[in-house]
Amino acid sequence: MGLLAGCAPSGPEPVEAFVTEVVPSGSSGSLAAVVDDRVVHCDGWGAADRATGDVATCDTVYDVMSMTKQFTAAAVLKLQMQGRLEVGDPISTHLPGVPPDKRRVTLHHLLTHTSGLVESLGDDDEPVSRDDLVRAALSSELLSAPGEEHLYSNVGYSLLAAVVEQASGLGYEEYLAAHLFEPAGMRRTGYVLPDWSQADIAVEYDADGRPQGRPIDRPWDVSGPYWNLFGNGGVLSTARDMISWHQALRGDRVLDEDAKRQLFEPYVEEEPGGDTHYAYGWVVAGGDGSMLWHNGGNDSSYGEVARSADGRVLVFWVANQRVATQGRGQGWDFEEIAPELTEGVLERLVRSG
Repeated sequence: MGLLAGCAPSGPEPVEAFVTEVVPSGSSGSLAAVVDDRVVHCDGWGAADRATGDVATCDTVYDVMSMTKQFTAAAVLKLQMQGRLEVGDPISTHLPGVPPDKRRVTLHHLLTHTSGLVESLGDDDEPVSRDDLVRAALSSELLSAPGEEHLYSNVGYSLLAAVVEQASGLGYEEYLAAHLFEPAGMRRTGYVLPDWSQADIAVEYDADGRPQGRPIDRPWDVSGPYWNLFGNGGVLSTARDMISWHQALRGDRVLDEDAKRQLFEPYVEEEPGGDTHYAYGWVVAGGDGSMLWHNGGNDSSYGEVARSADGRVLVFWVANQRVATQGRGQGWDFEEIAPELTEGVLERLVRSG
């Protein structure tokens, strides 16, 4: 993309006015924007709950969907810092019953989506336990040899969550809370451990604007989502907490310099000949590698997080209605709006830096 290259500071530009211009009328969500340690914007637009009229704010709680993967990756690197694993470990070091065809699969392969595992093994809400997930993943047919091809795999990140539990002796969320979220000052991020107030969590809406409930209203186990989603998605967070996460990654409260280098290293091309590479839970975008990015989406919500490679700027946003049909006025799709919104805010941050 080269999005952040060659942008010289030219005075502050209002983020709020740009967001108001770009987001569709009738939509709702929250957005955070940071330059260095200065919070330029942290607010919501529209209603988090249209029935009550509760407005979306900087502290509204959303499902961050596949942006969860960066937390799982960071947990693996934290465990490496603690001497409990190495990213080069075969998964058989940490998981029992690995069959011969998967004994070459390493944690690095899972982190970079190069294990050859399938993308998913069923619906996110199916009542699948950790043992069920591990057993099904290990008995599934590989789509390519380990390390041969980038094939996005939610299953791989769920296996990483199982490894986090095995290596740490804690539940996945317990480990993240103690070793990532608490040191980062993130008090409203997790599955079930935060003391959620239901009124603070955004209601999600389908394409016709019908309420689909809150993420915590979905079929969940006592520890959060079932394991088809566990570790690869479904973490709940706020724009304010995502700012705290960004600021923690600028320092060493969570990961040391070597671990952060590994987190953001552009390891594999997402597509042959393309200009994006997958790191660990992050996409390195542009031929110059100037932006780190990841999105998340489900049937009702969509969001993105992006930061400059030097860590100076951040934009995070999430909307609690992904698509609106033409049948209810002007239609829109946040996945289509996303490039203009994310890149437009980033450009304004760089110019105001």
